[in-house]
Amino acid sequence: MKRLIFATLAFAALGGTALAQTIDLSPLTRGADGQTAGTIIQLFGLLTILSLAPGILIMVTSFTRFVIAFSILRSGIGLQTTPANFILISLSLFMTFYVMAPTFDRAWNDGVRPLMNNEITEQVAVDRISAPFRSFMLNNVREKDFDLFADLARERGQNVVEGEAVDLRILVPAFMISEIRRGFEIGFLIVLPFLVIDLIVATITMSMGMMMLPPTVVSLPFKLLFFVLIDGWNLLVGSLVRSFA
Repeated sequence: MKRLIFATLAFAALGGTALAQTIDLSPLTRGADGQTAGTIIQLFGLLTILSLAPGILIMVTSFTRFVIAFSILRSGIGLQTTPANFILISLSLFMTFYVMAPTFDRAWNDGVRPLMNNEITEQVAVDRISAPFRSFMLNNVREKDFDLFADLARERGQNVVEGEAVDLRILVPAFMISEIRRGFEIGFLIVLPFLVIDLIVATITMSMGMMMLPPTVVSLPFKLLFFVLIDGWNLLVGSLVRSFA
């Protein structure tokens, strides 16, 4: 009991001493000017970009088309969890790196590397890094989708610049809509042969009087066999890669 009381008094004395002390921040703020606020804003912007990196990867690359096509393929075959979501996302991610390799290399050589070597400013680096992605999106965006967002921008009083200097606020949503549409178009072509197999199996089972047997149970092995015999993964991945300009 005496030891507990002694320890309590000792901690109270140390806490009072610590509370009596103050932290002097004057050395950190001495001589600060407008550049300090600019540096803080740049760091905040960098952290924001890093936190939004997964979303940026989806918005300005080929990831959307790949993941939609692979997901529709799994649903068309009739498999719920095979391949797993992790496998589909990983495959889509690496196929995105494969398709976007020239764009990434150009952005690194023209923008990131000179910035790291202090050869260019941050503003110039941002323009050089975004230029390859802007070119990629311009080559793959549908003209109708681009015109939609360009017209909406004009209605709101925004300036629309055509060509390589187009505003990303117009190009990115137009590109995403185009990628979603193309992903569904490819998905329709993927699902169509599996739908035919389901119809044939359903007709046969109904004519045999097997009312209680779900047709999908019988058609699943045939759909898997069909997809393997035609080397479906090779055809699908090759077609998706060739679909990008």
